[in-house]
Amino acid sequence: MTPTPATPATPATPAAPAPSAKAKPPITLAIDIGGSGLKAMLLDAAGAPVSERQRVETPAIPTPDAVLKGLDQLRALFGAFDRVSAGFPGVIKHGVTLGAFNLHPRWAGFPLQEELEKLWKKPARVANDAAVQGYGAITGEGVELTLTLGTGMGSALFTGGHLCPGLELGHHPWKKHTYEDYLGRRGLDKYGKKEWNKLLQEAIAQTAATFNWDHLYIGGGNTKKMDFKVGKNVSIVSNESGILGGVALWKFDK
Repeated sequence: MTPTPATPATPATPAAPAPSAKAKPPITLAIDIGGSGLKAMLLDAAGAPVSERQRVETPAIPTPDAVLKGLDQLRALFGAFDRVSAGFPGVIKHGVTLGAFNLHPRWAGFPLQEELEKLWKKPARVANDAAVQGYGAITGEGVELTLTLGTGMGSALFTGGHLCPGLELGHHPWKKHTYEDYLGRRGLDKYGKKEWNKLLQEAIAQTAATFNWDHLYIGGGNTKKMDFKVGKNVSIVSNESGILGGVALWKFDK
């Protein structure tokens, strides 16, 4: 269903100005849907920012309808745009969310891409959030893995710059539970920062042995909790990379 547009909440920051006339179209509204926050930024045709990043809180009960209303509030902070790219914390196939463990059960089988197009009357593309972050960080050379450390743990694997879709490493069995059980927010809360960092180092070594990656990119809000020095083939990427990769979704056919 298409939600009734919400009355925009009074923003904590001023509304972002419309893109400069010098910005090369098409202008993309790039969205990052997270368990604690909904973020967005306008990007030009080359993927360069043409607005400040804006953020609103993820609804306390993040059903599809509630999140779409939150996204409509977020959209009200921006000027005109031509298309939409969205990163989502779960498996996406053909624009449909197959599930979102860290949001709500109602996301199983939800046509997110179609609903965004109905809501804003603009073409849209959606992908896993770690995949979008990866597009914003990778060089396109060799085997590259992206991990996102936030409410859960996202992952995306690329070979020669091409995404290998469907990877949900966070839910893969590891030790006695899953990677996400140890490295997501509930793992951080349960085991504490010191043990969480130890587990993360073990997981990095395990992914290197599993995927033989040439480079690993780690992003997400909990990277600020990391207290160890990463190896030369590991990079910490900013939260903005989860938005900046949005333009790459338009380089490939559906």
